Amino acid sequence: MSTGSQSTNEHREKAKSVGVIGIAIVTVSDTRTEQTDSNAKWLRERIGELGHAVTAYRLIKDEPAQVAAVLEELAGSEARILLWNGGTGIAPRDTTYDVLSARLEKTLPGFGEIFRMLSFEVVGAAAMLSRATAGVYKGKLVVSTPGSPNAVQLAWTRLLAPELEHLAWEVIR
Repeated sequence: MSTGSQSTNEHREKAKSVGVIGIAIVTVSDTRTEQTDSNAKWLRERIGELGHAVTAYRLIKDEPAQVAAVLEELAGSEARILLWNGGTGIAPRDTTYDVLSARLEKTLPGFGEIFRMLSFEVVGAAAMLSRATAGVYKGKLVVSTPGSPNAVQLAWTRLLAPELEHLAWEVIR
């Protein structure tokens, strides 16, 4: 498999100069607590291993007003990437996707498409239930994944970590 076109590789080279990337973690859950939020703990460790920094952490209920308020708050923060997990399904309580997608100024359809393709390899047809999405809002990269630990880990290891600097660079260049 190719590692990218010449222009993509040039962008990746330029992106190495972004320095420490500030990343906010937002867990959307009606049941988790800070003590039981394994996704945030796992992401903190991975982010640190890459030499980047968690600049904010929020644990909120899947309430549209809370989701919108935290998005606005973090859009004004030092974080360049806002990682959301939870609230992407189709159950009546799953509203995170609806709030975030309505506000994204630019979307990255490929993120959700590839995420679902990779998920299909693991969970089969149930992957279609995910409304994972990504895009840009007020100069921040917003990424929203399902809240299952397997989904968070899949998105991070297969999609986000390999392109983290490139993604952070693209939204500010």
